[in-house]
Amino acid sequence: MPNTVRCGLIQASCEFSPDEMPLPAIRKAMIAKHVRLIGQAAREKVQILCLQELFYGPYFCAEQKTRWYELTERVPEGPTTQQMAKLAKKHRCAMVVPVYEEEITGLYFNTAAVIDADGRYLGKYRKQHIPHCYPGFWEKFYFTPGNLGYPVFETRYAKIGVYICYDRHFPEGARALGLNGAQIVFNPSATVAGLSEYLWKLEQPAHAVANGYFVGAINRVGREKPWEIGEFYGQSYFCDPRGQIVAQASRDHDELVVADLNLDLIQEVRATWQFFRDRRPDTYRALVQL
Repeated sequence: MPNTVRCGLIQASCEFSPDEMPLPAIRKAMIAKHVRLIGQAAREKVQILCLQELFYGPYFCAEQKTRWYELTERVPEGPTTQQMAKLAKKHRCAMVVPVYEEEITGLYFNTAAVIDADGRYLGKYRKQHIPHCYPGFWEKFYFTPGNLGYPVFETRYAKIGVYICYDRHFPEGARALGLNGAQIVFNPSATVAGLSEYLWKLEQPAHAVANGYFVGAINRVGREKPWEIGEFYGQSYFCDPRGQIVAQASRDHDELVVADLNLDLIQEVRATWQFFRDRRPDTYRALVQL
């Protein structure tokens, strides 16, 4: 019998403008939307589910205003992580839950909490690479660079790692996740049409090939008011250790992507391409000195 795990990705639009709706109401509405989609995932017997970056609101980094600090919460004590833990236990589904984390007042991270299928909090990943570029991606205003390394979490169904959005442009962390034992790496993102769309189906399949694991890549959909930074183009997908896309969503509507991932393929691919064996870390020291 193949060692198969059913995984899911949720991509969703945020149609609620902060100019028209209080931030707590936006959070409540977006969580309600995701609870419905999580219920759909449960009906489809998804075993590991990942939500999109900053899932309970718009991509607020399109502006630089302190009002968005209101969306921060502690992890795992905060209400969103606690609510998702209850749903994970109810549906027997491990979950990756991206939130805006407060460690202490004034120290904030772009974080993903990882919850096992029995509702246990396994730990968190904090986004390492923080962009501040291209009009509308002002993340250094909001986030401190991650300080927890590249952890891998052993869920009931598989060993998973997390990379968040802009992280995907950096192969070093993707390699670290593979060396740390990840079988599936999830990348919750928020990225708009333009230069990144060309890279969307290039970089992450390359990470999957170079490291011999599965990747689940998520992007939100739609245009978010009141900003004009472009269209979030969806197209969330799973790719296998050969770099083949095995399931993909549309570019323009809320959707659950489901794929059955045969973890035995990891061993098969790594027995063919001996990239871990043939590494030369003794020659790479200069990379961290530049």
